[in-house]
Amino acid sequence: MARPASTPAKVSIVSTPKRKPTIRDVAAAAGVSRGTVSRVLNGGHWVSPDARVKVEEAIEATGYHANHHARSLATGRTDSVAFLLTEPQHLLFADPTFAILLRGAAEALAKRSKTLVLLVAGSPEERANVAQFVGAGHVDGVLLISSHEEDPLLDTLLETGVPTVACGIPLGHQDDVPTVSIDEVGSAKVATQHLRDLGRTRIAHIAGPEDTPGGRFRRVGYKDALGDAFDPALVADGDFSFDSGAAAMARLLEIDPAVDAVFAASDRMAAGAISTLQRAGKAVPADVAVVGFDDSGLAATMEPPLTTMHQPFDEISESMVDLVLTVISGKRPPSVTLPASLVVRASA
Repeated sequence: MARPASTPAKVSIVSTPKRKPTIRDVAAAAGVSRGTVSRVLNGGHWVSPDARVKVEEAIEATGYHANHHARSLATGRTDSVAFLLTEPQHLLFADPTFAILLRGAAEALAKRSKTLVLLVAGSPEERANVAQFVGAGHVDGVLLISSHEEDPLLDTLLETGVPTVACGIPLGHQDDVPTVSIDEVGSAKVATQHLRDLGRTRIAHIAGPEDTPGGRFRRVGYKDALGDAFDPALVADGDFSFDSGAAAMARLLEIDPAVDAVFAASDRMAAGAISTLQRAGKAVPADVAVVGFDDSGLAATMEPPLTTMHQPFDEISESMVDLVLTVISGKRPPSVTLPASLVVRASA
């Protein structure tokens, strides 16, 4: 009787996980000390340019990734920065300027191996939660977006001592935090003067909220550009939204049907104004020329395409990130003022 064939023994193959590269590996590859590598990873202070280049090349060659959790325990840093919007949540998606700033800040931080944390504080409950979150040290710094003059949140941030940079000049706190802003007054003067240069004489203004820098200073620039021709009756208030621009334009037409130009403090309000003008049988720009403010993408798609003041949003985001990281490092950088530029399209 034949003997059954023996069953081959199973062989277990255990793969050894690849060891993660360490600072020691980077130092060996770069030909420098571990201390030099550590200084490069923590900002590059007291490191020669030549040594920095060698370390950066060694990091790329070895595939080294910093242990951010361990480093945060050692330094007290989270390597994260908050993008803090002090507006109702729906405006993050309804107003394209906020989304553009958010994207730019996220990209600028990612290039520096930092994380962006989105915080929205449009209600008292949200403000309280944000104050507690920031005060507990969950972020290293704050990018404050769209501040209002009477909003107590900036006072709270200042009390916690968290490094903060504001987008636009925070009314009432101009000297308390570094800011990145555009020349609001000068830009509004350019927009208004453009309408005057076109021969328009009854130039109205749809203004933003007086408690915001964009609302207040663009109104000032409009008034300065008109000089003795300024008529306070031709200023109507809005809140930067489409509906408020439409309603403001309707009020202006009731006050003076001979209005032949409008400078709106945002593209969304300009879009609302054009909608009202078209419903009233007014041709744009033949009867009424319209200029907006922002150039965030909406302006070029309107009918007619909107003449507007272009804000350099990418540069604003990049500058805010640079400033807040400088504050986090313990320095006080000067505020940054950027120019806006007139983009002429069919509406004016």
